[in-house]
Amino acid sequence: MHHAKTTYLSHMEESIETQRLIPAWEYVADTVMGGRSTGDIRDEVYQGRSANVLCGDVSLDNNGGFVQIAADLNADGSIYDASDWDGFELTTCGNDAPYDFRLRTDALRRPWQSFRTDFIAPSTWQTVRLPFDQMIPHKTDAAFDPARLRRIGILAIGRAMRAEIAVAAVHLYRS
Repeated sequence: MHHAKTTYLSHMEESIETQRLIPAWEYVADTVMGGRSTGDIRDEVYQGRSANVLCGDVSLDNNGGFVQIAADLNADGSIYDASDWDGFELTTCGNDAPYDFRLRTDALRRPWQSFRTDFIAPSTWQTVRLPFDQMIPHKTDAAFDPARLRRIGILAIGRAMRAEIAVAAVHLYRS
């Protein structure tokens, strides 16, 4: 799997501008295609911070292998123009396991298509920066266009594992 150059920030630099997003996360698992992974999303205090927490068990049984939280960037599913920004920042904490961060644009028609990168969910609260220029197309020839975003997702995928990742904030950022 491609490992993006992920930046972990212990504090915010004054030269960085951000815009907070408040995703209406929904839980999705491989059961939509016959898999056997289980989990849920909870709104709770995790290590002292209010967060949305994805917990679950990823099973590879029956061609399965993922649990995720995902959200449309606009409530009506319309396009979100993020072209003035350099990428996403997640304020996150978890179980030191790898997770996928995925973006979908209106150019993608199949559910398995995305633009993606991965990161490690740190065991202490940190801000993880996920630049647009690190997004890799998956099963698509479409070019990534941040002016045409529709959906974001965070997944535990591809290996049997315990998923535990908390997200306290999602921001767009620019330097």
